[in-house]
Amino acid sequence: MKAICVRETGAPDVMRLEELDKPVVSVESVLIKVSAAGVNPVDTYIRSGNYGSISLPYTPGMDAAGVVEEVGSGVTQFKPGDRVYTAGGQTGSYAEYMLCQQTQVHCLPENITFRQGAGVHVPYATAYHALFHKAGASPGERVLIHGASGGVGTAATQIAKAFGLEVTGTAGTEKGLELVQEQGARYTYDHTEDGYLDKAVEEATGGNGFDIILEMLANVNLDRDLDVVAKNGRIVVIGSRGPVEIDPRKAMGKNAAIIGMTIMNASEKETKSIHAALGAGLTNGTLNPFTDRAFPLDAAAQAHEAIMEPGSFGQIVLIPDWG
Repeated sequence: MKAICVRETGAPDVMRLEELDKPVVSVESVLIKVSAAGVNPVDTYIRSGNYGSISLPYTPGMDAAGVVEEVGSGVTQFKPGDRVYTAGGQTGSYAEYMLCQQTQVHCLPENITFRQGAGVHVPYATAYHALFHKAGASPGERVLIHGASGGVGTAATQIAKAFGLEVTGTAGTEKGLELVQEQGARYTYDHTEDGYLDKAVEEATGGNGFDIILEMLANVNLDRDLDVVAKNGRIVVIGSRGPVEIDPRKAMGKNAAIIGMTIMNASEKETKSIHAALGAGLTNGTLNPFTDRAFPLDAAAQAHEAIMEPGSFGQIVLIPDWG
C-alpha cells in the first residue's frame, strides 16, 4: 500500500510517500480502507520531534474516515463495508489502509462525508473533553474560544452553542470571523487588533469576565486571559508553542483555574462518553465538521505547512485515492 513514512524527525519534508506492506489484522483489530485522513497540529509536533519520543520509522496521523475492509475474529461491533471514523490507531492514518483496535473505531453516520469524518476525533473530541470534562461547562455560561476558526475552534463553537453556552470567538481574518459566526458564536473579535480582549469582555460579559476560556495559543494569550476570566472561571490550555510568563496573583484574586489537557490523556470512561456524545451530534445534525482544504497523500508536507499557517480554517485532510 502507499503510505507516508517518517524515518527521522524534522521539517515537513522528512515525510516521504513509500510502498509499505498492508497491515495484517489480529483478533481484536479492524482494517480500514482510508478515504480521508485528518491533519492536525499535533501531527506536526510529533513529526518535528517536539512531542516526546516516538519509535521510528512511523506513519503519521490519528484521524481517518473510510470503510471497514477486514475484521479480526474477536471483533463483534463492526463488519466489512461499515462506514467508520477513527480515534487513533495501531498504524498511522496517512496511508491507504489503517489498522485499529475495535475500541478506536466509531460508526460514521450516512449524513457525514468521509472528509468530514476525518475531522472528528482530534478536533471534536478535544473540544468536548475541554468543555465538559476539564472546564465542567454548564448551560448559560459564557465561553471565550481563542482561534475559533481552526479545527478545534469550529468544533468547540458548535458544541458549546448546541449545549446552551454563550459563545465568543476570535479569528484573525474577515473570512475567519464570518466562519466563526456561522458556527454559532454570538460575539466575534479580530485577535490581530489592539485591545480586542478589553472590548470583548466589556461587550460580551458586561465587564464580568468569561466563565470558560479555551486557549489554543497559551504562550501568547495566557496572561491576558487571566485579566478577562470571571471569578471562579476556568482557562483550559489546549495549545501552546512555547513558554509564557504570567502573574499568579491574577488567578489567586479570582479563584481561577488554569487546566492543561491533551486528548491522549482522556480516560477510557471519558473517551466512551465523548464518542457517544459526538455520535449523537453527528447523527442529528447538531455537529457538522467543516473541512477547509484537501491534499493528495503525496502532498503531506504541504498539508503540514498549511495547518500551521495563521488563519487556517477548519480541518485539513489528505486523500489517499486522489482523483
